[in-house]
Amino acid sequence: MGAPKVAVLDYGIGNLRSAQKALETVGADARLTADDSEIAAADGVVLPGVGAFGRCMEALRSHHLDDIATSAATSGRPFLGICIGMQLLFEGSDENPGVPGLGVLPGMVRLIPGDVKRPQMQWNTLSLVGEPTLFDGIDRPVWVYFVHSYAAETSAHVVATCDYGGPVVAAVATGNLWATQFHPEKSGTAGLRILRNWVDSL
Repeated sequence: MGAPKVAVLDYGIGNLRSAQKALETVGADARLTADDSEIAAADGVVLPGVGAFGRCMEALRSHHLDDIATSAATSGRPFLGICIGMQLLFEGSDENPGVPGLGVLPGMVRLIPGDVKRPQMQWNTLSLVGEPTLFDGIDRPVWVYFVHSYAAETSAHVVATCDYGGPVVAAVATGNLWATQFHPEKSGTAGLRILRNWVDSL
């Protein structure tokens, strides 16, 4: 068998290529694409994102990738959302009220509460809920890199949190859908292992 094919949704936002290159490093045939047929044929789909929720959602729609992303995330195929790509999976965000998200996951994205510096722009450790397979083979504590001012509400889908003035949602999962608020592609050895674990599930 060849390398698993991964479609990294290309909607013109930020440095999407860094996620693609990290996926290639861990053994995926990862391609930046907005092509419907290529996305449909991929073994797994990745939705990265950096910047503001509303701008990313607007870009996703203008590239006609919103319905494609929703279909991929609900198809049962492995799907990975990263940073704003995770936030877009929810119903909306306090960052841009009135801009609907994809609504794949229930709940809203809220401003990180409390008297903390925003954005959280730092390495932080994860508190895992159970033993999520995405974090297999990684020394504890798991250190990963965050850049964000908003985070998803707590829900039954949460598989990891970090402590930043209180618990902050860091990763969610349901079925074959995984999403991380942190950037695995910027999280060194642990981040690459997280991506490898995901690629190995394809």
